[in-house]
Amino acid sequence: MARMSPLFRRRRAPRERLVTLVRKPGCHLCDDAQLVVEKVCGDLGVPFELKDITEDRELHDRYWEQIPVVLVDGEQHTFWRVNEERLRRALTD
Repeated sequence: MARMSPLFRRRRAPRERLVTLVRKPGCHLCDDAQLVVEKVCGDLGVPFELKDITEDRELHDRYWEQIPVVLVDGEQHTFWRVNEERLRRALTD
């Protein structure tokens, strides 16, 4: 079968992404993670939100020993230390 001309191919719409940083006040690792999330999301135009683990019982029960935790589209991406390049790849794949 012949390949379709790029002029007639349908472009895929960019996928809407959301990064969530689960953190707690006074946590230096959380502060470091927030800087990385803000930088990567700012560069890529991806929205992010901050969740305080001390204000959400479900998040507390699930992630207390892992904070900071980064979720991408609701799925756990990483915890403790956030790697800028790994997060960038996850958001651009």
